Amino acid sequence: MTDKLYRYLFDQADVRGELVQLNDTYQQMLSGHDYPAPVQRLLGEMVAATSLLTAILKFEGEIAVQIQGEGPLRLLVVNGTHTQALRGVARFDGEVVEGDLQQMVGKGHLVITITPKEGERYQGVVGLTEPTLAGCLEQYFAQSEQLRTRLWLHANGEKAAGMLLQEMPASNVDADVEFEHLESLTDTIKAEELFGLDPEEVLHRLYHQESVQVFEPSDVEFRCTCSRERSLAALATIDRAELDSIVEEQGEIAMHCDYCGAHYRFDAVDIGALGQGSGDVSSTQH
Repeated sequence: MTDKLYRYLFDQADVRGELVQLNDTYQQMLSGHDYPAPVQRLLGEMVAATSLLTAILKFEGEIAVQIQGEGPLRLLVVNGTHTQALRGVARFDGEVVEGDLQQMVGKGHLVITITPKEGERYQGVVGLTEPTLAGCLEQYFAQSEQLRTRLWLHANGEKAAGMLLQEMPASNVDADVEFEHLESLTDTIKAEELFGLDPEEVLHRLYHQESVQVFEPSDVEFRCTCSRERSLAALATIDRAELDSIVEEQGEIAMHCDYCGAHYRFDAVDIGALGQGSGDVSSTQH
């Protein structure tokens, strides 16, 4: 299964749809992390959801989909770009058992932040009042976008997949009937079908009686944006005396990326270069 996102339109209905299947992208997010199975599942659902959202929110820039809570699973975040480059991480404390969203996360919020290349940053927040991530995202669209939207999200620790239906803006008077019909068809999809069948076969099974226009798929990939330069820029915002103290005590400053597992090490020469604005980043990366 390749990592691709498919967009499609229904000729007889003002409804658009999407289907995403993820393997390598999902596995790279899990690599190097000892996530329990429930966290793996929810992170996979979040990755699929972020890909779907990135495709329907018309912007060029970045998106962050984040769950914050007070339960065992305290943080879950996936970042994406309009080019379908994704990265994600989870943080948990103690045992996380399989259950609904409230059991895993506790009291919390779903936060969606859109940072376009041009224009103002936008952030939407909804409470975790639904038992599933899909339900909370549907609530977000009802409140923020005011467009009828349904999501189907599945992940099993190996593969992640999802589907989305959404009414088009300024749809016709029969839009509700059309949407409910397509929604009932899509409700029959099973996780095993999304994981194991080609996208074209999935769409044919669900909508073989409909007229569907399917567009060229988009590649989805894992890509981390960390770098030595960005790490140095972050260090430059810290008081110089504090940095010098750490280097004197430990011999270096070590930084770790939770997303991709990269390690960056900066010695006294690197820290000294910060004050000179030389941008020298020649030290070793591990």
